[in-house]
Amino acid sequence: MTFLRSTTSLAITALFAAASAIPAQQRAATSASAPLTWPELSRDNKPWTRWWWLGSAVDKPNLTAQVDELAKAGFGGVEVTVIYGAKGADSAYIPYLTPKWVDMIAHTATEAHRHGMGVDLPQGSGWRTGGPSVQPADVNASLAIRVDSVGGGATWTSDLTGHRVNAISAFSTDGARIEIPLVKPVGVVSWTAPAGKWMIYVAETRFSGDNVKRPAPGGEGPSLDPFSAVATANYLAMFEQRMASLPKGSIRSYFHDSFEYTGDGSIGLFDYFRAHRGYDLATELPALTGRGDTDHVARVQSDYRETLSDMLRENFVEQLTRWSHAHGSLMREQAHGSPGNLLDLYAAADIPETEIFGVLGGPDGDPLINKFASSAAHVSGRPLASAESFTWLGEHFSATLNEIKQAADRMFLAGINHLIYHGTSYSPADVAWPGWEFYASNEFNSRNAFWRDLPAFNRYVARVQSFMQAGEPDNDVLLYWPIYDSWHAVSKARMDFRVHDPKWFHDKPFGKLARALHESGVGVDYVSDRQLDSSISVRNDRIRSPGAGYTAIVIPRTEHMPPETLVRLIALARAGATVVFVGGLPSDVPGFGHLAERRAQLATLSHEITLGVLDRGVRSATVGKGRVLVGDDVEPLLAEANVHRDRLAEQPELRVIRRASSGRTGAERQYFMLASRRIDRWVPLSGNPSAVTLMDPMLGGSGVAQLRTAGAQVEAYVQLDSGQSVILRTFARKVSGAPWPYSHPQGVAIALRGQWGVSFVDGGPVLPRAFASDSVVAWTGRGDPDADRFSGTARYVLTFDAPDAAPRHQLALGKVGESARVRLNGRELGVLFASPFTVETGPLRRTGNVLEVEVTNLSANRIRDLDQRGVPWRNFKDINFVNIDYKPFDASKWPLRMSGLLGPVTLQTMSATTLVRPPAQ
Repeated sequence: MTFLRSTTSLAITALFAAASAIPAQQRAATSASAPLTWPELSRDNKPWTRWWWLGSAVDKPNLTAQVDELAKAGFGGVEVTVIYGAKGADSAYIPYLTPKWVDMIAHTATEAHRHGMGVDLPQGSGWRTGGPSVQPADVNASLAIRVDSVGGGATWTSDLTGHRVNAISAFSTDGARIEIPLVKPVGVVSWTAPAGKWMIYVAETRFSGDNVKRPAPGGEGPSLDPFSAVATANYLAMFEQRMASLPKGSIRSYFHDSFEYTGDGSIGLFDYFRAHRGYDLATELPALTGRGDTDHVARVQSDYRETLSDMLRENFVEQLTRWSHAHGSLMREQAHGSPGNLLDLYAAADIPETEIFGVLGGPDGDPLINKFASSAAHVSGRPLASAESFTWLGEHFSATLNEIKQAADRMFLAGINHLIYHGTSYSPADVAWPGWEFYASNEFNSRNAFWRDLPAFNRYVARVQSFMQAGEPDNDVLLYWPIYDSWHAVSKARMDFRVHDPKWFHDKPFGKLARALHESGVGVDYVSDRQLDSSISVRNDRIRSPGAGYTAIVIPRTEHMPPETLVRLIALARAGATVVFVGGLPSDVPGFGHLAERRAQLATLSHEITLGVLDRGVRSATVGKGRVLVGDDVEPLLAEANVHRDRLAEQPELRVIRRASSGRTGAERQYFMLASRRIDRWVPLSGNPSAVTLMDPMLGGSGVAQLRTAGAQVEAYVQLDSGQSVILRTFARKVSGAPWPYSHPQGVAIALRGQWGVSFVDGGPVLPRAFASDSVVAWTGRGDPDADRFSGTARYVLTFDAPDAAPRHQLALGKVGESARVRLNGRELGVLFASPFTVETGPLRRTGNVLEVEVTNLSANRIRDLDQRGVPWRNFKDINFVNIDYKPFDASKWPLRMSGLLGPVTLQTMSATTLVRPPAQ
């Protein structure tokens, strides 16, 4: 098999360098020589956003203004996706791919590049590649199989004029088969049946009915056949010709969204199947439709599914990637939703992209599903693993930055290092609030109230991503995905692998083992048959892929494995790898072609592995320089394979993902750590480092952590509240720098009392009247209708005296609705948008300290007010505007959302020392 190693060629290596995925300055900043320096931020480690152009009704002044806004907010780039338009804006529509439209893309790229930003672009409008240029021979297709019956001596006749017929076969009840020859062009076909009872199967390719979904004006039309190399090439030739005036280098990466094509056939399917599966699908039409022995049906359908996967990869994704490279750009690909092998499809592009879809903690936000994209990046050596982020995280205008941070952290823990927000809608400046909006996203635009504090969140994301892109992944095991066990099933012929409610993952031994390993602290990347065959080697007894190293390859309980895969696993073991089989060696081969020969080959290979006597639940075999381990319980298998859990990952309060510093020794690693509950104690470290630094991605602080040696174990002191995150870096040598400021509360927290002045500084629809209160209080629910519908920022001001002369205090805001900028005595203390809403104050005056807290709420109350008053604002074509359940959106019955500083606001005296113990003598 030929594998597209796009990033290893000299041309694409240079292309990645030009794309500045990990600039040289950033690599230097994250080296051991500068342990406390935050990496330089680049366009790729900043977050990006999907930018919807509704109707492509854009103009250059508004484009420039909105690119300026996005740059100021901290975005590194935009993905321009053009969709249906807004009602009443028809005269401003710019038809897709016209010279004026291309000029707008060029202008956007120029303006983005002025800010050091990038631009990505799908090779199509809306969803599903296609449009008016797609000819009938290239349309998305379904495989339709019609079954007729005919008795011996009778003549069967069918007028198939104009049909795209793949095969016609007759099958008798006693097992005979006769192929009915096709004459091109196909017309009326007649066949006289021999004696017996016959079933005639007519397989033909028909238009699936898939049109481009949510197309932009000028992009309407049928979607293309992604299983066809000719259809893809024809479309790209048209796209290239229409985009010819766009300067090379304008687009960082082209992009293909999640697979939403429903077609399950192609005019070239039968020829491709015959060439790659070793038999003619026309001879197995009954099995393809589910008729016959269960195992035989499953084998034929498995071969069919594998064929669709191969055609999709070779004829579509790899062709899109080659085309993008030829035009000086990368290719970003969402493989999920497709009937193909996700790992292979993700890896066929330069930037694999997953997505999180649905409410936080729901079934569609499983980080183990997101790991398919990050695994493909890690195994294939791609620097970036991206995610369409925050789609339907909550109801419109209702997701908080705190909730968005929680979703982002889950992505980081899944190995994602390049977030693409979902998203931002272009809206002309003269359109009334809330402007043009997209039907299925959070509103990351300047009209949404949280935009004021979004730059702080974007800085947090950029800091985390700068570390997630540095060095290399450092997971423990490669976990084999036995996709043939999924494909070997009697069901509807096509099988999709979706991120939404993925039973194909959860119900299989692979998914259960992946979860068990993940939750027990074992770092995991997934690997496919194809990647094992083309990408994996052994160096110094360590398993290496182009992007990472591993201690062992783990095979979950697997029934159907190609002999070629077992050959490869044995070869890796001979070279020094440890290969672990959970539940035994595979018992059978997949598919139907050359079944007897392949079964014999698998049996011969299995006999080559001479397993020793069971010892502590593990049977082992020495194979060349390496070992094969077999057992039912993964725990003793991992122990025997020398897979040692990272000590940090074992801590019940922490969720971690580990990366290795470039050229590291065993003690030099970096961790993104998230506390699932408060932790305030010594934690053990793997590798016995000589120094550890902590870096706060929220506020940008950093310091040298305290270490101690407990027996032979090096431990670091970690303090994190639930939901807080930190970057922890270990070093094999001593490092210098300021100590990490540990907090040691003294006495009890004191509530700040006095008269709070509250004034409204920014937002709408109008600024409510200022008021005063002898305690912190929400600005909503006070009987002021202007305040109840207000969306924006209010300033809370209090003057207070210091409770004591201590040099350190911690300010806690209590409950905040929803984010806060804190200023004390004219000094900025930071923007707080996530729990626990605490910050150190620095020095206090003895008297007359002035605390200012600017609180920004969400836009929910203002939208609620619009719908209660019946103000029309949902003026969009196609789907218009729907709620999270895809029903018509109506916020009029929403409860009033509490907004403001809700408190209690307290001040806690801290010990002057930042040490957790006296320094060693």
